[in-house]
Amino acid sequence: MKHNIEEFIQMVSNNHFVEAHEVLEEDWKKLKKEGKKDEAKFLQALINGATSIALWIKKRPEPCYKVWSFFQRNKHLISTIDQSQQKPYLFAIKLLEDKFINYTEKDNL
Repeated sequence: MKHNIEEFIQMVSNNHFVEAHEVLEEDWKKLKKEGKKDEAKFLQALINGATSIALWIKKRPEPCYKVWSFFQRNKHLISTIDQSQQKPYLFAIKLLEDKFINYTEKDNL
């Protein structure tokens, strides 16, 4: 299954974190419904990575770090994505991590 990862990357790149969250949400729900638990959890991790940064921007550091920890715990589930299609997902992980560091170090609340 090819997810909306390119659109997600574009949204995160442009600092549209709430919108990025919504881009993958339907794919996540579909995977859950199909019983593809680990792949769904991986997409949920990406969604939570974007959500975490949005929470930081809203000056809500406590929930930000809580949601970020879910991203960190589950990003390894990229292994559930077909290896030939992992490149954009690996890029999305790195992009989220770079954005998170940039925001949290810049705006130390």
